Amino acid sequence: MATLVGKKFPNLNVDAMNEMGDTFKLNVLDEAVNNKKKVVLFWYPKDFTFVCPTELHAFQAALPEFEKRNTIVIGASCDTPEVHFAWLNQSKDNGGIEGVTYPLLADSNRNLSSILGILDITNEVYDEATGTVQVEGDNVTYRATYIIDEEGTVVHEGVNHMPIGRNVNEYLRLIDAYTHVQEKGEVCPANWEEGKAAMQPNAKATAEYLAVN
Repeated sequence: MATLVGKKFPNLNVDAMNEMGDTFKLNVLDEAVNNKKKVVLFWYPKDFTFVCPTELHAFQAALPEFEKRNTIVIGASCDTPEVHFAWLNQSKDNGGIEGVTYPLLADSNRNLSSILGILDITNEVYDEATGTVQVEGDNVTYRATYIIDEEGTVVHEGVNHMPIGRNVNEYLRLIDAYTHVQEKGEVCPANWEEGKAAMQPNAKATAEYLAVN
């Protein structure tokens, strides 16, 4: 799958679950464009597992910071809405995600994750006896993360392997950097953080920046 950076996020309605137990259709592209907000969409492999709840709670803890940045947070896996709701009803000290308030996509038909190319299918084999395609791998998603701007364009994508949890602060930094680019027309150098110097996109400005950094 080629990168989606610089392209529109796929226009697809997907089942989702909220903390109230409501199943509804959610379209990530529409969420960005219709609300004129950025979206952070993060995929995780499976409900009721190990690294996953630490990430969901980390995004929840940072939710006020994302909201300050006019950004919607959406979680996603290939579990069903009912499994999401069961996990939402399990307490944090028992490995659950009780207290998570952002919506969770339930891509159980794998339509969106297939388009994104983030499923851990290592091989596909056609079985002549049954006339079926059999996959090797769990057919669940890697830890893929997308930042989508107010126009519905993907401005960041990244994929972690299953055992490697994400640093939520890095997504806040990326949103700050892209917002700076949008508002100031400057570009953000390595390790840039809000309040640090950025640069005009030309050779003279780069030389001046490197001379003092």
